[in-house]
Amino acid sequence: MPKTKQSATNRLNSFVLEYGTDIFKTDGMKVNSDRKFVVTQHVNTEKHKRAVIRKNEKNKNSEILTAKKYTSREIPSDSTLRKTYVNDIYEETMKNIREQIIGNKIWVSIDKTTDSEGRYVANVIIGTLNTDAPGKTYLLTTEVLEKANNSTIVKLFDHSMFVLWPNGIRHDDVLLFVTDAAPYMVKAGQTLQSLYSKMIHLICLAHGIHRRAENIREKLKKVDKLISRVKQVFFKALSRVLVFKSEASAIPLPPEPILTRWGTWIMAASYYCKYYKVIRRVLLRFIPEYITKLETVETQYISLSEALSAVKYVKNKLNDCEGEIGVAVFQKLNNELEKNCGFKTILNISKILSGQESSIDGIPDDLTGDDITYFKYAPITSTDVERSFSRYKTLLVDNRRSFNFENIKKSLVVLFRVVHNSETNARNHLANIMIRNELIPRKVNRVRTCI
Repeated sequence: MPKTKQSATNRLNSFVLEYGTDIFKTDGMKVNSDRKFVVTQHVNTEKHKRAVIRKNEKNKNSEILTAKKYTSREIPSDSTLRKTYVNDIYEETMKNIREQIIGNKIWVSIDKTTDSEGRYVANVIIGTLNTDAPGKTYLLTTEVLEKANNSTIVKLFDHSMFVLWPNGIRHDDVLLFVTDAAPYMVKAGQTLQSLYSKMIHLICLAHGIHRRAENIREKLKKVDKLISRVKQVFFKALSRVLVFKSEASAIPLPPEPILTRWGTWIMAASYYCKYYKVIRRVLLRFIPEYITKLETVETQYISLSEALSAVKYVKNKLNDCEGEIGVAVFQKLNNELEKNCGFKTILNISKILSGQESSIDGIPDDLTGDDITYFKYAPITSTDVERSFSRYKTLLVDNRRSFNFENIKKSLVVLFRVVHNSETNARNHLANIMIRNELIPRKVNRVRTCI
């Protein structure tokens, strides 16, 4: 019988089977060469080998590659690290946090979110209160709540303090509790103040200012529509962007506000107020200072007086607004600040620290003069907890849904410690753990700069 000619699809599939799917893939289409020796020659060329190396490097973590370069050791896979070393690193991190907290007064912040698995996840952030400089911030624990109510928050708070002080909770060292304005958080704060007599419960001021920004957006519907439509005009439209740059080269492109990012809509509204005539001129071709202060409130490591000055600035600016909308927004902000008992107390403490007042009326009876000095760099927002949720979501991505929650918690605590306090001692902390577990040799010192 005559020999049957092999089809192009079968020939290509045979190459894939022989050389492996990491080198060749086929969709069954015809290729330029129909001879095997040509393929073999190409596989042995330096060009192909370099391409394979580049492909493998893209699939690996750049930090692990750097560590491997300086240690001349094989770095364990993520699975090995998770199963063998995560617990050791977590315990070492918790030990380090406890050592940093010893002898210091602290503030606590708790918030809750719903993750992609539908679980109520609560993060507990703590930070030190120093008299001479901003303190350090740590993620203490991440827990799953059965329900989101005041009872579960109180239990979580007490459990977190026991994790921090396993030999006995130091009630007098907790001076500040920062949360959002959710009713169950307010009720939990009132309950906890009976157990922690020196603690002040402050409702996050950044949340309050952001809600007033949302009120402005809801009332200015025509402005909101303008911002939305212009955003659509320039979205993924390179030709229109080029026209804008040629017609209005002196001004930046229109901002693209994202409602979940605080203050971006107000920034966009300010932009259109300033450049309305220019934007209108450019758009016709296609037809046939408030936000700064909100950013200041959210900024980390600033003094209490600076943060409160930003809140006062916002309040005064809204008070100067004329018209029905301006008056309504100012009244809502004023009412919210009046209901925030913790804000009044913090305001009094700031005046005492600056020498404007000497009276201690309205301050908890157990709070001494020495305790008041620790509020010099106290936070007035719970934005650190919001940032911790962003890191949580980077861990629980679509291809990690089977990630055990206990491992998520331990990994998140370590990650927050390294990223949030990214100084040399944080890198040394991880390097020392790897040395102790013989992941890297002791004589290598340069590795700490790449972990």
